[in-house]
Amino acid sequence: MVKLISALSMLLFSNIAVAQEGEWQQIFNGKDLEGWTIKFSGQEIDVNFRNTFRVEDDMMRVVYDNYETFDDAYAHIYYKEKLSHYRLKMEYRFTGTQTPESEVWNNRNSGVMFHSQSPQSMYFDQDFPASVEAQFLGGLSDGKERQTANICTPGTDFHINGKLYSEHCYRSTSKTYHGDQWVEVEIEVRGDEVIKHFVNGELVFEYEKTRIIPNEEDSAHFITEPLPLKDGYIALQAESHPIDFRNIMLMKLK
Repeated sequence: MVKLISALSMLLFSNIAVAQEGEWQQIFNGKDLEGWTIKFSGQEIDVNFRNTFRVEDDMMRVVYDNYETFDDAYAHIYYKEKLSHYRLKMEYRFTGTQTPESEVWNNRNSGVMFHSQSPQSMYFDQDFPASVEAQFLGGLSDGKERQTANICTPGTDFHINGKLYSEHCYRSTSKTYHGDQWVEVEIEVRGDEVIKHFVNGELVFEYEKTRIIPNEEDSAHFITEPLPLKDGYIALQAESHPIDFRNIMLMKLK
C-alpha cells in the first residue's frame, strides 16, 4: 500500500510539472516583490535605493520622486529562476518626465534583460549585466519614429541568417508608441536557437546564436573568446525614466 501511494504521489507531481509547461503563469503577484532581487549600481544586493521599486495598484513601478538628480543609479530587478526556453510577456507604460541629470538617450527608455548573469555575480558598481536586452522605447512626440522591442547587447552579440551583428543596438520593425499608453511586449526564447520579439502580438524582430563575448564588461573578462549564451536570468530595468509594469507572465517551454 505504501509503495502504491508513493507511486501515485510521484505520478501526481509528475503530471503537475508537465502541466506547468506550456501554461502562462503570473511571476509578479501584484502585492509585493517576492521572488525578485534588486541590484543597483553602487549598492549591495536587495537595497531598494531611495524606494525606487514599488508595488502599487497591481503594478511594479519604477519611481524617482525621491531623487533630485539621477546620480547614475542604474538598477535591475531580477526574477529568481534561471531560464532557457520560455515565453515572457508583460505590459509597460512610461509616465511623467525623466529624472534630472540623466543621459539624453535614457528618455523614455527601459527594457527587459534576459540570458543575463545573476545579480550575485555583478561587481559592486556595474551599471548593466552581461545579457541580451529587449529594449523598450517611447515616442518623444518630435515627429520622429522611435521603435520599441529593439535589441541591445551589453557584453553579447547575435546572428541573423548566419550573419554576425555586433553593434550595441538595432531597431525593430515596430510602430512608435507615444504618451503614457500601455504597450504589450512578448519575447519567445529558445536557448540560443531562435529568439523573437513581439509588440501587441506582432512579430518585430527575430534572431539567433546569442553569445557572450570578451569586451568592456568586467563580468566577461574571464572569457578569451565568444561562447554560446543559451540561458540566464531575466531582469527589468530602471534607467532614469519612470515606468510601470503589469501582467508579467511566463510560459516555460520544452
